[in-house]
Amino acid sequence: MTASARLLTTLRLGACALLFATTFSSQAAQTAAPPAPPLPAVADTPVSPAKQALVDQLLTLWHPESVALVMVQRPAADAVQQSRIAMQGRVSAEKQEATMKAISADAQRYIDEATPIAQAAAAKAVPQTAGKMLAQQFSEDELKQLIALLQSPVKHKFEQLVPQLERAVGDKVATDAGPQVQPKLDTMKQAIATKLRTAAMVP
Repeated sequence: MTASARLLTTLRLGACALLFATTFSSQAAQTAAPPAPPLPAVADTPVSPAKQALVDQLLTLWHPESVALVMVQRPAADAVQQSRIAMQGRVSAEKQEATMKAISADAQRYIDEATPIAQAAAAKAVPQTAGKMLAQQFSEDELKQLIALLQSPVKHKFEQLVPQLERAVGDKVATDAGPQVQPKLDTMKQAIATKLRTAAMVP
């Protein structure tokens, strides 16, 4: 396995498992996804100053603490989306707009209050988890290769192009499959709205 492949495997273990266990747990149960792989054991072995400097540089380039933002924002986004769905067909458009505005304000307030807490926890957790895992799983030479990979102008160019690539694929799929998928989507929305209205009327 190449150093870059090992980066994708090792660096994502902690972040993906954490997201899986918290923000995605209900979704995983619904889709019967396989359990996340176990985290590798982290030993408190001494790390040379030179290797620690490489680990610190890699963490600076990678920004694993961004997982905290996802963990905070995901529940808020889900709550807003579920609220919008729950009100469809049950309240007037004017009342729905006013209610969604208030709900969005509540969600933003939660994000503003929770984000600094999660960021502080992530800043403390990264060296204790990802930092130790990197030092344990990679040699100094491999860390240098990973740093060069993350600093590569070709990688930067590719990442800048990714949104355009994804949009191109999405636009083509929407054009080709949209006429067939949209009626099914409308049917699903109508069925859900009907069940919500029925549930609201039943004592």
